[in-house]
Amino acid sequence: MAGKKFISLSMLVMILGMLVTKFDARQIDDVSCTSALFSLLPCLPFLQGVGPATPTSYCCAGANDLNLKADSTQSRRDVCNCLKPAASRFGVKSDRSTQLPKLCNITLNVPFDPSVDCNAVQ
Repeated sequence: MAGKKFISLSMLVMILGMLVTKFDARQIDDVSCTSALFSLLPCLPFLQGVGPATPTSYCCAGANDLNLKADSTQSRRDVCNCLKPAASRFGVKSDRSTQLPKLCNITLNVPFDPSVDCNAVQ
């Protein structure tokens, strides 16, 4: 069973790498789009609703790290514009994305939600 999970995760990382190659051409202040996506990669099973009902510690650490790096309104909007299409592509559930900060006990100022208005991000 653990072998199947490892293979699935490995395939997911490879697919994510292929899908985000077009995003990493631009730098988002101190955070590249690829870096932002990889920070939230451990959150993907939770955000898709296929994993556990609570995010892993790796997910929370990545989300917190991303939040600390996106330290201005413009950088948060830029990261949001990077994450929004990825959230849609990967089937992120809006309800899970809004639960993430509370469950990780952090203030997440960068939404990973396919329906968010990035211009409203502060």
